[in-house]
Amino acid sequence: MADHVLTLNAGSSSVKFALYPASRPEGAPRLSGIADGLGSRARFRVKDAAGTVLEDRELAGSAGATHDDALQATLAALREGAPDARVAVVGHRIVHGGVAFDHPVAIDEAAYAAMERLEPLAPLHQPHNLAGVRAARHAFPDVAQVAVFDTAFHRAQPEPNQRFALPRALHDEGVRRYGFHGISYESICAQLAAQGRGAGRVIAAHLGHGASICAIRDGRSVATTMSFSPLDGLPMGTRCGRLDAAVVLYLLQQRAMDAERIARLLYRESGLLGLSGITGEMRELAASTEPAAREAVDYYVEHASRELAAMCAALGGLDLLVFTGGIGQNAPTIRARIVGRLAWMGLAVDEAANARNAEAISAPASAAAIRVVATDEEAVIARHAARFVSAR
Repeated sequence: MADHVLTLNAGSSSVKFALYPASRPEGAPRLSGIADGLGSRARFRVKDAAGTVLEDRELAGSAGATHDDALQATLAALREGAPDARVAVVGHRIVHGGVAFDHPVAIDEAAYAAMERLEPLAPLHQPHNLAGVRAARHAFPDVAQVAVFDTAFHRAQPEPNQRFALPRALHDEGVRRYGFHGISYESICAQLAAQGRGAGRVIAAHLGHGASICAIRDGRSVATTMSFSPLDGLPMGTRCGRLDAAVVLYLLQQRAMDAERIARLLYRESGLLGLSGITGEMRELAASTEPAAREAVDYYVEHASRELAAMCAALGGLDLLVFTGGIGQNAPTIRARIVGRLAWMGLAVDEAANARNAEAISAPASAAAIRVVATDEEAVIARHAARFVSAR
């Protein structure tokens, strides 16, 4: 039996997995899959290295499928689809690494406890990430578990971009701008570098159910929209994005909301869902004729274009704009509207290329290149985790 690397990537509404030969973690995974739409009518899909769909079904057979359902389906798919594979290491996406973790680490009890203490800073993600660790430990008790952190990519930022204008003691205690989606941005940088496009000033817009934008210079993070938690920055599916902190004080003092109620409001009831009152899914909102749906989409476009302009300021210009994530890769109308709001910067899309989701979508006269690149977080996790196979 050959050694393999298993990756688990548990997001706020999905669980992705991939199985790679340990000797070739950069190539196509032998087996991969996703459970998405968790919390509603979730589907579970599995495909092999050739892209052949091996499984496509409704998960748990009803509404309200959970992350645990997804993890159990993943383990069953591995037993069925790759019975001869020996899992030598499991790589986990961990959203929050705090101050302590700025590189991948083997998960021992001390590391697990430290990651668990960070759950309040990423309540939609960290608990699910750690549930994946527990499930993998149970399924593969003698196998190394490796944490790869979303926050680590941003630790290279200039010091002013990692701070809030708060007393220095709070910064020293960990109240700082961490940034997220770092594994996705690392994937984009690796792909650009392989194409000879990694140098210069790049803005990557990871637009999905969770969304952020990152300013990157020569492959290193300079600034990003998310900060202390994955709540900040852009409006998202159910998260509010940037918010005046006095709103939280008002809810506490004048509306008598407790911390738990406010957290639910900001993380689960706001964003596109709160704006529209319909759904947090951009695809459904873009197709809707409801005035509130149009208002939610307009808000998203407006604030995404503002944040893009701010990232240009952080870089002192722009050479390449990259769209990625579920919305970034699959919503040409949204891309066109965001870029259209930045026409004053000289940016322009080629309408035909954009409509067919081509990789290069900038118009010939655009002041900077614009591309659509599929992020591959699993490949980044696998590459890091594979190093721990030989290290055991």
